Amino acid sequence: MHGASPQTAERARDVTRGFLTAVAAPAGDGTDAVLLVVSELVTNAVRHAGGVTQLRLVAGPGTVTVTVEDASSTAPTLRRSSVGEPGGFGWQLVRELSEDVEVSTRPGGKTVSALLALSH
Repeated sequence: MHGASPQTAERARDVTRGFLTAVAAPAGDGTDAVLLVVSELVTNAVRHAGGVTQLRLVAGPGTVTVTVEDASSTAPTLRRSSVGEPGGFGWQLVRELSEDVEVSTRPGGKTVSALLALSH
């Protein structure tokens, strides 16, 4: 398990790359998906929830669970955006790339956890 509280998607990806190397995750589509989900969840927390209070990465047999905590109790929602508008596709992408996604609210914020397979 690895925990941090990066405040940019770039820093979160760096932390995640180090974690994936440490757990000897095979490079490929699964690790790319983990990096993309981390980037989207951290970006959403920074843009919409006042920043990341905790990023946790946990390796399981053939999986990685990405957990991002922030200080907003507002759950993520799908945004309806036209193709010409920037943004609005991150939450949908997180849900599509993950095997399972859970959102739980608590006093003072929320926790978003995504379970991803390392190989498809």
